[in-house]
Amino acid sequence: QVELVESGGGSVQAGGSLRLSCAASGYTYRYNSIVGWFRQAPGKEREGVAVRYPGPTPTYYADSVKGRFTISQDNSKNVVYLQMSGLKPEDTAMYYCAAGYGGPSYPPRRERFNYWGQGTQVTVSS
Repeated sequence: QVELVESGGGSVQAGGSLRLSCAASGYTYRYNSIVGWFRQAPGKEREGVAVRYPGPTPTYYADSVKGRFTISQDNSKNVVYLQMSGLKPEDTAMYYCAAGYGGPSYPPRRERFNYWGQGTQVTVSS
């Protein structure tokens, strides 16, 4: 059984930083995997924030987070990270980790991800 568990969320002031982690069990981040982070604010659609695709396919970043967020992964620990800096109140949302075997799309499409975490809340105050 696959389980993705996010951690690292919390409350910060604008301009602050957080690092989210997503640990996988029953699933291995492989060379042909897609892994990423989505977020959903109250009353809004879930949107892709940062997604890594296999091989030379470019990593996707939402325009709103480019230059501030970085996705990375440690295959030895089977963990994916989202480093967030320069946080803004509009970054407030529930953040979800996702993984799977679908093909790339820009912006990312939720149906291409097979597995989802339960989410971790990020709240940024002004």
